Amino acid sequence: MPYQRLNARIERLPSTIWTRIAQIDELKGQWIGGVHLSPQVLGRLKQSVLIASTGASTRIEGARLSDEDVEKLMRGISVQKFTDRDKQEVKGYYELLQNVFDAWKRIRFSESTIKHFHKELLKYAEKDKRHRGEYKKTENKVHMIDQEGKSVGILFDTTPAYLTPKEMQELTEWAQAAFQEKKLHPLLAIGNFLVEFLMIHPFEDGNGRLSRVLTNLLLLQQGYLYAPYVSHEKLVEDNKADYYVALRKSQKTLKTKNEDVTPWLDFFFLIVYEQAKRAVSLLSKEAVEKLFSPKQLLVLDYFQTVDEATPGELSKKLKIARPTVNQVLSRLIQFKRIERIGLGRSTRYRKI
Repeated sequence: MPYQRLNARIERLPSTIWTRIAQIDELKGQWIGGVHLSPQVLGRLKQSVLIASTGASTRIEGARLSDEDVEKLMRGISVQKFTDRDKQEVKGYYELLQNVFDAWKRIRFSESTIKHFHKELLKYAEKDKRHRGEYKKTENKVHMIDQEGKSVGILFDTTPAYLTPKEMQELTEWAQAAFQEKKLHPLLAIGNFLVEFLMIHPFEDGNGRLSRVLTNLLLLQQGYLYAPYVSHEKLVEDNKADYYVALRKSQKTLKTKNEDVTPWLDFFFLIVYEQAKRAVSLLSKEAVEKLFSPKQLLVLDYFQTVDEATPGELSKKLKIARPTVNQVLSRLIQFKRIERIGLGRSTRYRKI
């Protein structure tokens, strides 16, 4: 079977990889054994991660919406300064990731699920209407994208279009067997699947975003239940240069005699480790309040003393610039600590 090479290359991994896996699994156990956060707190964290992950994952691919823009967009507030394409991609990612967070137990990992996810990811993107949910029909390349959304170089060539259906079938079957048989550590199965998926680059567009949605699904299905509470995508965005370097180093060895996925697994496991570490830090009683900045805490404290307030009142009473007040209010709404009343000039806010 062609994908025997996926097993073979894992046999050559250095001990540092196994050490990192052990560290991640120790933190996984601490999360499972220690999670005592209320449903309300977990709900706020999940909502925050949906915003942060959507913003980060689409920015990695060249979109330019900030987290605040994403949050406004998902509340139905028009964000005029950005293109329809950016808005369409954000909406598709947000809704698909939300479905994964809410329904991962009922989702069967399969080739048809991958195609369905791709269709859902791009369902609002008019330019992608022709190829949603369908493997590529023409060749594509993987580009590095800078902060302006422009290509700064080609990372690697991908699987030819005519071989894509065969390679995707084999890859998915390999991953399904790896998860079911449990002879391979699940993190190795996930990491190995992702690097191969990105090498095949099976769709005309949306492969990077889809890989990150699949990462969330597979982490959850393999017991890494903190995934919805710390953004994996944001950690990748914060280490975007290393992400590209790790991919390039590993991808250029694939389908050669000396395949080496160590650079990719080093990077991927470092991100998962940092995600787990941050999740465990949330278990302390003070941690949730640490999610807020001093100005956010100042506004929260003020709402303990009044029934409701306008942004202008908050700015005047607390001596905080009006644009900052608006940002703080958006963040507190996102965490479901306050709610908006009315529209336009009559808009007021009150604690929940």
